[in-house]
Amino acid sequence: MRLALRWIGYLVGALLLLALLGAAWLWIASWHKLSARTPGKPERLVAPTPAQLADGPRQLRILGCVSCHGEGLRGKTMFDEPKVARIHAPNLTLVAADATDQQLARAIRQGIGTDGRALFVMPSAQYSRLDDRQVASLIAAIRALPKGGTPTRPIEIGPLGRVGIATGKFKSQPELVDEYAAKWPVDLGPQHRAGRMLAATNCSECHGPALQGQELASGETPPNLTIVGAYDLPAFKRLMRTGIAPGNRKLGLMTDIARNDLSHLTDDEIGRLHAYLVARAQKVPN
Repeated sequence: MRLALRWIGYLVGALLLLALLGAAWLWIASWHKLSARTPGKPERLVAPTPAQLADGPRQLRILGCVSCHGEGLRGKTMFDEPKVARIHAPNLTLVAADATDQQLARAIRQGIGTDGRALFVMPSAQYSRLDDRQVASLIAAIRALPKGGTPTRPIEIGPLGRVGIATGKFKSQPELVDEYAAKWPVDLGPQHRAGRMLAATNCSECHGPALQGQELASGETPPNLTIVGAYDLPAFKRLMRTGIAPGNRKLGLMTDIARNDLSHLTDDEIGRLHAYLVARAQKVPN
């Protein structure tokens, strides 16, 4: 009996040791990914046109900057699940005051923070598709905002978040930028160029780099955007403005994004986006 209890004790001790070693590996692996520095590449910024400069504040809304960073871009807590993460979008008026245009452009389009570390939440993979003038106009719009508020707390990663980072389930933005570069939405010719760019820069964060649908970290699964082939323009416009689908259905995350961000698209932009997605639905299989 004593021998059996002794072996049970050895087994329990071994299991505890393995659990501690596993936890240590997860912490070290996630710490390494979170703290790694990358220099990135130089950004080419071209002076925006007067029209782009005037449109910059609207683009901050369409692209979700205001939704994540709060009114005036002064920062807010945008996600709070302690086991996964507490994500505090930074006060961009304070960040911009101490950052160069190159640093801001790398954060927007390469997913590299002003401290050189890879970002994990900023949707840089989506923004990597913005052209030089568009990025410059966003930077100008950020710099035009009055500096104020207080610094936000750093992102706090919980145990499940560390597991996701260590195992590669949660990818860094520089990793996703490379993935997005290889998976553009299908090119349907010059007549759909504007609609394709709108889809590539406004829809791909949720629906995937090629708009093929994907599972999000939240557990939601936005569909392949071939689904838009079933929408006529009035129904699609209603979806973009209100987040309400046919049958008066609310669509979770899509409803929030439509109301807060996509509702700022013009009728012409919605029409071009719809035309591209309908043409894509006729060419791309589900």
